[in-house]
Amino acid sequence: MGTLSQADEAQLKAQLQDAVVGCTERGLYHSAKWAAELLDSLPAPDDHGSDTDVDSPMSDAHPPQTPHLMPKDATEARLEAREAHKFLLAKTYFDCREYDRCAAVFLPGPLPKQAPSTPNPKSKQAGKGKAKMGTPTKASFSHHSISSLSQKSLFLALYAKYMAGEKRMNEDSEMILGPQDGGVTLNKELPGVSAVLEEWFKKLPSSGRQPQGWLEYLYGIVLAKGKNEQLAMDYLVKSVHQYTYNWGAWQELQALLNTMDELNHLVTQLPQNLMTFIFHVTTSQELYAVNDQVHNSLSQILTIFPTSAFLKTQRALLHYHNKDFDDAEQIFSDLLVSDPHRVDHLDNYSNILYVMGMRPKLAFLAQLATATDKFRPETCCVVGNYYSLKSEHEKAVMYFRRALTLDRTFLSAWTLMGHEFVEMKNTHAAIESYRRAVDVNRKDYRAWYGLGQTYEMLEMHSYALFYHQRAAALRPYDPKLCMAVGQCFGKVGKVMNGIRAYKRALVAGSYYDAGVGSSFGSGEVSGLGGGILDPDVLYQIALLYERIHNMNDCAAYMELVLAQEEGPDADEVGAEGVGGVGVTATTSKARLWLARWEYMRGMYQRAMELANELCQDGVEVEDAKALVRDIRARMERPGGEEGY
Repeated sequence: MGTLSQADEAQLKAQLQDAVVGCTERGLYHSAKWAAELLDSLPAPDDHGSDTDVDSPMSDAHPPQTPHLMPKDATEARLEAREAHKFLLAKTYFDCREYDRCAAVFLPGPLPKQAPSTPNPKSKQAGKGKAKMGTPTKASFSHHSISSLSQKSLFLALYAKYMAGEKRMNEDSEMILGPQDGGVTLNKELPGVSAVLEEWFKKLPSSGRQPQGWLEYLYGIVLAKGKNEQLAMDYLVKSVHQYTYNWGAWQELQALLNTMDELNHLVTQLPQNLMTFIFHVTTSQELYAVNDQVHNSLSQILTIFPTSAFLKTQRALLHYHNKDFDDAEQIFSDLLVSDPHRVDHLDNYSNILYVMGMRPKLAFLAQLATATDKFRPETCCVVGNYYSLKSEHEKAVMYFRRALTLDRTFLSAWTLMGHEFVEMKNTHAAIESYRRAVDVNRKDYRAWYGLGQTYEMLEMHSYALFYHQRAAALRPYDPKLCMAVGQCFGKVGKVMNGIRAYKRALVAGSYYDAGVGSSFGSGEVSGLGGGILDPDVLYQIALLYERIHNMNDCAAYMELVLAQEEGPDADEVGAEGVGGVGVTATTSKARLWLARWEYMRGMYQRAMELANELCQDGVEVEDAKALVRDIRARMERPGGEEGY
């Protein structure tokens, strides 16, 4: 994807402007904001070379007319013109968050009650009994009133009903993780909205009207809420084909995808345009698929929108997932300078600062976010991370609860609150927090890993193994997760499976350093690189071989542990070379094991060398001195010379 021609750029501007207007008219404010920010990030025309005043008759700066890019059939145009004054009234109610009042402008009666896309086998009998009592049923609902509405007005009315249900659902919900909080409060308007849309789409082919993509988008949301994910995906694909620049539809599609294979299969069904390109990059980021291809694709999109904060944030998140914290922090820092009032994704920025141990900068970020908007979930997470870094875990939990009170689907808050409960040794609350995080987003490997770690603390290793495997399936090349799987396999007695998992961790290649600022659940480690293997992983492999009495392989891996002290030779890794890990507790344990192994084999000279090295290291000194005494006593006996 190269630079756009002047005609293509003008077309793109017109499409984005149309998207901003169309989304705003329908109350889709986040999608409108996204399109407007993308529109603003297009390169501005170069007017600096002209000295002609803009108001002068000689000026050639004529504002281009924005074409209406969504062709309407005559029926829709006529209906919209007839409903214009009512639509304005309904829209003002919607903007004032009077959702029921907004819906009543076009749909004054109650909606039919029917489960989303699920026929009720008792509907006939129940309908007869309820009709006598005057309760509205599907039969008593007039679909003629819906067919006489434009798609624009019908969308606003049904979306207002949906929002009214969401509002009541939040009002009816109990305190976060309170005694009555079951997490199963439902939007009671979903069945009615689904029934109306199902009937509307059933009659669409015979009506002769052209679909516009907006009602398909709403139906996709309702179906996804009702767990009918495949049908939801079908309608969302129809939506993006009919109206490409509704970012909300792409986000709903993104939430339904769980693997890169599913994404690659779906892309073949999507329109081949710029929005699909952006969707592929952002979904790859959400699925932690960090590779050169994704970075190159993002670079190409940035040539079209060079100042887009959204796209730069995607770059920062790619670095974050790849544990390139310095690069990610620099991008977020630059974004904060260019737009200090932007709160989006500041929770991710605070996670990076937390892991890097940058407490002063995290404190500044917390103050800035609070001054901008203290009642945003992102702000609450930033402040919660700040208190967590200060080890004030109760205050951190309070702010994460506040974030979830504002938005129960805010994933970061559930996961971070789980980490805090683990720090407070409240394992039951931690498990519930992680479960809620998984309910919100099954692709969050941190929540799965947190569940595994918490069950390990409870010594329920079979449960821990299941959750660690789920986490590792989402991040197959994360050595930390492979290591956790190997540890659980060892605890449940599946030794060979554990060895394979640990070897996979070696292939993924990372040396874990707890570092400043890391805590449970941060999941961030730094790698030495340069061909150095993690001595802890090598040592665990050796111990597993010892459990199955494969002493030769055990000894070989213990030798590998010792080899990591010095690191590879300079000619193997380049002219500069790389230092080893030095003497650590793990390498000292391996040296002690090897010394005893050589002693048992009668290789006293080698055992003495290893034991003396242990005495010099200052680790395991007493055991080493006792071994030296035993070796000397054995060597001083007649016939106690070392055998070969």
